[in-house]
Amino acid sequence: MDTRRPLRSADRSVSRPRGPRRRTRSGARTAAGILATAALLVSACSSGSSTTSATAAEAALVALPRSTPAALTPYYAQKPAWHDCGVPGFECATIKAPLDYAEPTAGDVRLAVTRKKATGPGKRLGSLLVNPGGPGGSAIGYVQAYAGIGYPAEVRARYDMVAVDPRGVARSEPVECLDGPGMDTYTQTDSTPDDAKETDGLVTAYRTFAEGCGADAPRLLRHVSTVEAARDMDIVRAALGDEKLNYVGASYGTFLGATYAGLFPDRSGRLVLDGAMDPSLSARRLNLEQTAGFETAFRSFAKDCVRQTDCPLGGAGTSPEQVGENLKAFFEKLDARPAATGDPDGRRLTESLATTGVIAAMYDEGSWQQLREALTSAMEENDGAGLLVLSDGYYEREADGGYSNLMFANAAVNCLDLPPAFDTPDEVRGALTEFEKASPVFGEGLAWAALNCAYWPVHATGEPHRIEAKGAAPIVVVGTTRDPATPYRWARALAGQLSSARLLTYEGDGHTAYGRGSSCIDRTINAYLLRGTPPTDGKRCS
Repeated sequence: MDTRRPLRSADRSVSRPRGPRRRTRSGARTAAGILATAALLVSACSSGSSTTSATAAEAALVALPRSTPAALTPYYAQKPAWHDCGVPGFECATIKAPLDYAEPTAGDVRLAVTRKKATGPGKRLGSLLVNPGGPGGSAIGYVQAYAGIGYPAEVRARYDMVAVDPRGVARSEPVECLDGPGMDTYTQTDSTPDDAKETDGLVTAYRTFAEGCGADAPRLLRHVSTVEAARDMDIVRAALGDEKLNYVGASYGTFLGATYAGLFPDRSGRLVLDGAMDPSLSARRLNLEQTAGFETAFRSFAKDCVRQTDCPLGGAGTSPEQVGENLKAFFEKLDARPAATGDPDGRRLTESLATTGVIAAMYDEGSWQQLREALTSAMEENDGAGLLVLSDGYYEREADGGYSNLMFANAAVNCLDLPPAFDTPDEVRGALTEFEKASPVFGEGLAWAALNCAYWPVHATGEPHRIEAKGAAPIVVVGTTRDPATPYRWARALAGQLSSARLLTYEGDGHTAYGRGSSCIDRTINAYLLRGTPPTDGKRCS
């Protein structure tokens, strides 16, 4: 559950590289838009529960038997038929997994896999699977556009860089819910309803989105859980010929990696979980804490903004609280009168799109200048084009008006992994004070975003739980102190659950830490991946 948020439920976010390697799109996660998954990062536990229940706190993911069931043997015996994928240096294949692990003979799901072989010099260390988060972020797109060419050269020299799009995502039988015009309508829906009519409009948007997903993939929608995706990774591991899984997961990818370790502790090799999530929390608690995380990131942005000469939200000495009030006033102005954008499809900058644009920039402090410029144009010239660009990047809207399946897969996984945060609009209204306390700027919108799973066409199959992974090799859990999408306390919580975890802290801004500018973080993780030397538990970098 990672996080983007404008109209969606807590999400698990997709990590985005920064600095010279930073991608131009918002996304590794490209995670959440208000409507699409309440907070791109997280989503889902016992309805309306603001804290983890006693049962959930005591429940722990149970490891699977070490022996492979006979019914799964054909899947584990697969040999990938690699072929050229049209991307220099990479080859691709398709690997099958059972649609339903409880009934392996009931049909297959096809998983798209890509790899770039180790370049040398040095002894090959096996495969290194990477996942950028989401849920819904394309791991194949991530490794081909970034990790496979941008990870440290010494890592790429020793590992085959590998990615598999999880079931329902991108190239692996993607879930589809709405066409481009339908998504345009959805993303512009008012996510802070002022009256019964606007509330009905938001509920209708959630229902339409959910019904579209259900109509597209009625069987698959019941089998896109994180547990199933983790089991798929073990089949991929076997197909690659690796005895153990080596893995780097960011944002939601940490939940996927931790789940793998919990199910297959004896097959877990060198695992890096960067921008960690806490699997023991309910959907409501995840959404609430993520809301607070965005407020922490916004206050950091606000302090920086007023030190710049082009900050449209206040001058030198303006408090973060006042900066937030000024931004909120701007959102309210857009709620009454959206701004022009010059968009060829006629879209105007609504409050919901503007909020998404601001949230998108919170993932990476490298985007703060772009955000200042976009806000200046919108607030002083009534030109919303810059904020629309940020919002479109977050939603992965293409130039032709189409969308990737990020938002669709995000909701599909989140709503299956945990029961909804809220079941009714009245429950949201009852929680508004708590959410607005967590974030005066974003709280209202993110609370309403957490309603989306209430209308999902299939019931959740997961619940909050601890992951201990007893018997696993050392696992490196990475947390960033001012991470907006995966709050730092989640990293501490996950490290406290995993029996072999080593917590590595980055004192800084932005979402995730590896490959984002800290030589201390990069050296520490490289030493673990290359030599198997985990950091001292509690090591801190800046």
